[in-house]
Parts: sequence; C-alpha cells; structure tokens
Amino acid sequence: MKRGGLFRGATVAALFFAACAAPTSESVENASTEAAGPVAPTPTAEALLALEREANEAYFKGDAASFAGLLNEPFVMLGADGARLDKTATTEMVAGVRCDVEDGWTLDEPRLSKIDADIYVLSYRSTVDGTCTLDGRTEKAPSPVRAATVWVRSAETWRAAFHGENPIFDPRTGEAPPAETAKKKEASSQDAEAALEARPGAPAADPATAAMVAIETAVWEGWKARDAKVLEELTAGDLAFVDIFGNVTSGKAETLRFWTGHSCEVKSVRVADGTRTSLSSTVAILTFKGILEGTCGGQQFPLIHGTSVYTKDGDAWRLAFTLNHLVRRQG
Repeated sequence: MKRGGLFRGATVAALFFAACAAPTSESVENASTEAAGPVAPTPTAEALLALEREANEAYFKGDAASFAGLLNEPFVMLGADGARLDKTATTEMVAGVRCDVEDGWTLDEPRLSKIDADIYVLSYRSTVDGTCTLDGRTEKAPSPVRAATVWVRSAETWRAAFHGENPIFDPRTGEAPPAETAKKKEASSQDAEAALEARPGAPAADPATAAMVAIETAVWEGWKARDAKVLEELTAGDLAFVDIFGNVTSGKAETLRFWTGHSCEVKSVRVADGTRTSLSSTVAILTFKGILEGTCGGQQFPLIHGTSVYTKDGDAWRLAFTLNHLVRRQG
C-alpha cells in the first residue's frame, strides 16, 4: 500500500483421580479444544507481506476495485494533508493514481506484532524506483519508506484497516526526506495551537474516545519523563512503534528502551483532535494530533499526526501500536 498484530487450567480434586483413571494428555487437549473452539491460526509475516504486494500492484495501476477488495470496513488512514480518509475516500484517491515503476520496487524487512487473535500489525520497508502521477502532478515515488498496516481477519480473509508510512532518513544529516521539496515546510506546534484555538467548538468525545485520548496523553507524558514504569502500565505486551524518521521497534522491551532513551528537552505535551474507529468491541484505532513544546536535536518539535491502536484488557484500554507521522504543506 502507498500513501501520494486466557485460559486457566482447573485443579482436579484428588478424590476424582482416586475414583477415575486420569485422562491422557491427548484427551485433555482434545477436550480443551472442543470446549474453547478452534484456535485461529497465527498469520505469517510473509503471508501478509504478499497481500501488501497485491495492494502495491493495484495502487501503481490505479486499480481501485482490486485495492478496495483488500480494505476492511471500517478503514482509516491519514492523507497527505493529515485529513482522515475512510475506505471510500481512499478508493477514490487510488482510482486517480498512475505510476511508472515497472519492476523497480521491493518490500522487505517485515515485522509482525499481535493486537489480538484476529488483528495484527505488519511493518516493513518499501523501496520504489519510479514516478507516480496524482491530481495532475507527477513526482518521484518516496523511497525508502517504513510502512505499517493493521490487518484484520474476517473469516479466512485478511483485510487492511489502517495503513501509514514514513520516509526513512537520518535526522542527523539535516537532509529532508527524499519525497519532500525545498518549497515545503513542516507544520509547527505553534501553528497547530493557533488552528485549534480558532476552530468552532467540537462535540464532546464519547467516553471510549475520551479514555483513549487520556491514555495517549499519559503515554506522551511518560515519554516526556522517560518513565518506564508508567509506560509499562499503559501499554500492551506486543507493543510496536514507527517514528517520524522511519525507525521501527517491535515488542514492549525494545519499544520502551527506545522511548525512555531519548535526549529531547520537552516542556509540555498535548493530544488533540482524537477520533476513534472501532474494529471490534475490544480493539480501536485512535487518530490524533500530538502538540509538543520543546526541542529535540536542537530543533523545535513539528506537529505530529498520530495513529494508535488500542486493545481492551478487562475494563482498561492499553496502547498496542502507534505510528507518528509528519504532514508537510506548501510554504
């Protein structure tokens, strides 16, 4: 895809074993399976990467029908301007794309993260040699990029519920991502604050969305304070992350080390414009704006457009995956 993943054994009383023969391990396993129902097989990274290749091929050709067939309902992604796109808007966008890439593209470095038994996140690297035309503008395809897709199982079929990607580059070089031009600049946090203050009053968030925004804010506060304990409590076990430079982490330990090892000077954090898309009763996607005051690497923080996946653990929502994205605009 282109933009422009509890059972408790019961103790059997000794008197039962005195009266009856102990069941074999095979019979116990079969009985447990029958009681719990069949266990959904875990997808492989390569199987989902094959679907990503199908999506890329459809995108390059502007084959909106094939592309739409790979999308979940609901589906959400962020457009080039940061606007939320649903399945219909994304399909319409793809219909206008034409690319000249021939065989000059690859997908590799797949990483698979589990959200629940039927929802996984696949991240990977994409390299493309060619150009794409959209809305009458022909530009060199961004390359390389780090992409991530949330895949949802429906019966025996996997469909994408979210897709996002960031150009891979080293901020220490001072170079802009290859897809950007000198005429574009990052939206600043100050711009975001002004825009939010100027908006008409937005309707109050529903309780579930408000809860996720509160957790997202607490996660950013924990990142600001480099507080591993707080972050541990707020996040799920198979936590994964893609940052604005195309870096990816998989697993809670790796991600928390990355989050608590930063050297940024952060004065304040704010999460705004939270919007929820439910994938099930226990999994939802939150899109939002992250507004930070301070500096990192001597640079002011840009406006962050974030997408996070939350999973419900009992009565509590926990962060399972997040992708931070920069939106650039004409200067």
